[in-house]
Amino acid sequence: MLIRSRTHHSLILLRLAVLACALLLGGCEASLFAGLNATDRRVGIDASRDIVFDAAHQLRLDVYRPVGIVHAPIVVFFYGGSWVRGERAWYRFVGTALANEGAIAVIPDYRKYPQVTMDGFMQDAARALAWAHDHARELGGDADEVFVMGHSAGGQIGALLATDPSWLAPYGMHPADLAGFIGLAGCYDFMPIPAREKDMLAIFGRDAAEQARAQPVRFVRGKEPPMLLLQGSADHEVDPSNAISLTHALQAQHENVTLDLYPGLGHNSLVFALSHPLRGDAPTLADVMRFIRSHPAASSATAAR
Repeated sequence: MLIRSRTHHSLILLRLAVLACALLLGGCEASLFAGLNATDRRVGIDASRDIVFDAAHQLRLDVYRPVGIVHAPIVVFFYGGSWVRGERAWYRFVGTALANEGAIAVIPDYRKYPQVTMDGFMQDAARALAWAHDHARELGGDADEVFVMGHSAGGQIGALLATDPSWLAPYGMHPADLAGFIGLAGCYDFMPIPAREKDMLAIFGRDAAEQARAQPVRFVRGKEPPMLLLQGSADHEVDPSNAISLTHALQAQHENVTLDLYPGLGHNSLVFALSHPLRGDAPTLADVMRFIRSHPAASSATAAR
């Protein structure tokens, strides 16, 4: 387990946190993300948007890739939003940040509650991941270097794909086929769900057996891909015990896992730090790319960037 200490937080991060709280409370998340995307750097990046990966449900994804790249690692990113909100367009800054570092970023949408419960959005996520794997070569990527990454609720989705083999099985894939999982403040071990969490109970069920299906920590069997878990110690939305619990479960199976626990950082700081003006406020991008480049096929594609 790697615990990284961080004691300085700039005023810009504090201002953004205050702005985020105000916007989120006012239901203006789109305005917040528009601000994050306004300064993203897209020089040398090819963005392909609104690609249909599930015609039956009209689900689409966006792809961000460096121009001319070949045999690059692919990162499929699932955004958060408590399984009830969010849009792929809000996370353009994530796609461009990864593409600027030589990776191909795939950002899909997925259905949310109340349209679907867990089985619905997990099926969507598995289909999107399989799409990225199947189209890796034409994207300029490598099917052997497909990573899954997620923030918050998206971290739970990605981690479940990386631990429970039932979701990828319909596509002839297994969690071990993934090059790695990267979790940003993800939900990995969150039962029992409190009675006050009405939406979560509707999404994941009231019965303990139903809720257990949603816990990535319950599926660790020693056949998982390498994992990088990033977590802020001051996260009041997703308790750091989630990342610590998954780390311990993986270590018990002698699996490859790194936990970066950042003192003083909150829930959204980790993903917001992927935006260009906030890059120095958390080492998210550097840690993510270090993890990706630790794999030989990824290293050869990104070393020159």
